[in-house]
Amino acid sequence: MSRPLMRVALPALTCALALPAGAQVMVKEISYPVALTIATGALDDCKARGYATSVVIVDTGGNTVVGLRADNAPVHTMENARRKAYTAMTFKMTTAEFIKEMGTTRPVRREQTTLPNVIAIDGGVPIKVGNDVIGGVGVSGSPGVDEPCVMAGINKVRDQLR
Repeated sequence: MSRPLMRVALPALTCALALPAGAQVMVKEISYPVALTIATGALDDCKARGYATSVVIVDTGGNTVVGLRADNAPVHTMENARRKAYTAMTFKMTTAEFIKEMGTTRPVRREQTTLPNVIAIDGGVPIKVGNDVIGGVGVSGSPGVDEPCVMAGINKVRDQLR
């Protein structure tokens, strides 16, 4: 093995050997049944308010777990909902908080909206168990009430998010 390669490989091997044999890395993720309940609850709440919306739930990798589009919801609402969910999950805050930071305490947020899948539109909420973010949910299509619709969905599973 060459010296440059050994300088990289030896520390990596040392770190790997330092872990206890039975060590496991635990990652909390949102389950499909919980995601479906949140999505259905949010969609139903928006429908009761008179809005045809879309809702998307993403996991901690940004992958879509559930995506639902109500009858007559505009086609762009699915993509907006996905990006809102992704933004909330990635930055571990609501998209409303993200927008607020953009204009006040952290103007770098504006530049972060140029990252793929990030969007600065209200309606995205991180899904948390304690302080751990296990996913994100986004609703699009109900101007001004996207986040309340999301919260109605999350409230359906509040007891399971402990």
